[in-house]
Amino acid sequence: MKKLVATAPRIAALVDYEDRAVQAHEVKIKVAFGAPKHGTEVVDFRAASPFIDEEFSTEWNMFVPRAEGAARGIEFGKFQLGNMVVGEVIECGADVTEYQMGDQVCTYGPLQETVIANGVNNYKLRKMPAGASWKNAVCYDPAQFAMSGVRDGNVRVGDFVVVVGLGAIGQIAIQLAKKAGASVVIGVDPIAHRCEIAKRHGADFCLNPIGTDVGLDIKKITNKLGADVIIETSGNDQALQAALRGIAYGGTISYVAFAKPFHDFNLGREAHFNNAKIVFSRGSSEPNPDYPRWDRKRIEQTCWELLMNGYLNCEDLIDPVVTFHDSAESYMKYVDKHPDLSIKMGVTF
Repeated sequence: MKKLVATAPRIAALVDYEDRAVQAHEVKIKVAFGAPKHGTEVVDFRAASPFIDEEFSTEWNMFVPRAEGAARGIEFGKFQLGNMVVGEVIECGADVTEYQMGDQVCTYGPLQETVIANGVNNYKLRKMPAGASWKNAVCYDPAQFAMSGVRDGNVRVGDFVVVVGLGAIGQIAIQLAKKAGASVVIGVDPIAHRCEIAKRHGADFCLNPIGTDVGLDIKKITNKLGADVIIETSGNDQALQAALRGIAYGGTISYVAFAKPFHDFNLGREAHFNNAKIVFSRGSSEPNPDYPRWDRKRIEQTCWELLMNGYLNCEDLIDPVVTFHDSAESYMKYVDKHPDLSIKMGVTF
């Protein structure tokens, strides 16, 4: 059997593996569909993550050097690629009672032909309702960060909302902001295809940031007021600069992206005058002081319900769809080298 592995920075390959025995609390899933993560995963794939040579200390709440002789955070040759999988349960351990052979399920997992997962009290292993869309299911992870970005921005009925970066997280944030009652939703992305999809799902306007004063255009669309909330998913330094320019006085920038180093950024311009509140949004942060009842489990449960009941529509976001046989070459092309050609790559087995 085959699995997708990063054998070196920016090199993906299908390599052989053999399954281990399923333990009493586990299930084995024959994978039918899957998808990688186009954000933090590709940063790891490019060997640009701070987690490679450092570790995040929960004691100090900061990155610190790894202990001398400790393994690197990401070991190429062992680093498996992929984020979500959908498939059929083909084996159950003796203690598993919640799942049966033949159940269609979705879970976090790498792109490989079979995935073994905990099958006892594991809320991250989700049963698929009959007729549910696998494309919606593999958006389970980005939906959580999109929802948190909207909630952390405190989007309210009548607000002017901007979503910067129309990848999977941004596209879902567009839908959620509009459904939350935003009167004007503006998408920002240089790729026309992404803008077309965003307009189909709630964006009233889309701006191309290339050669455009995005901040000024936001002010023009909102009759000089500016955006009440800007949800930033791109991680681009110029995008945050434009957000500070286009935000309304006292508005909120919900910063979802795990940013790259900034080289051209200036807090000496509109930042003080617009007095923006910048919130660093993470779906996994708990408890959140603004809504302490929303732990990670509740966030995940809510997103799963919204995806499975059709409240969210991710059919257009899974593009292109490639075969597992071609997944290594496709990963390097669509996820790493030419992300402009894809929103979220889907894989069929």
